[in-house]
Amino acid sequence: MNKTPFLVAVSCAAFLGLAACNSEPETIVAGPVDTQADALKKAPPVEAPPMIQASRTFRCKDNSLVYVDFYTNNTARARTEKDGTPTVLNTEGGKPPYKGEGWSVSDNAKEVTLTAPGKGSQSCKA
Repeated sequence: MNKTPFLVAVSCAAFLGLAACNSEPETIVAGPVDTQADALKKAPPVEAPPMIQASRTFRCKDNSLVYVDFYTNNTARARTEKDGTPTVLNTEGGKPPYKGEGWSVSDNAKEVTLTAPGKGSQSCKA
């Protein structure tokens, strides 16, 4: 049995298979045009929300608990229940005390003077 005609046939088949390939470069076309591209280029930069700087639970002289989160933008959120609705407290000129809606927290410290709605001023410790 002669293997030469078989090898010639296989070589010719491989050559014809490769010759049928398109030798031109492939063109890739992107999807539809982004209709908001110009608006996004002109938009102002996005500002990240403030981060929590410290989260403290204070025990006050009257044995009550107060939860205060201090933020990097010189604001605080105070509440009397752990999952309660917070009250936003602001500073004047970025310096304590934090005040708002009947609340006052003297500083972002481990011991503060705190005033809450319906209560007088009292000392509280973290």
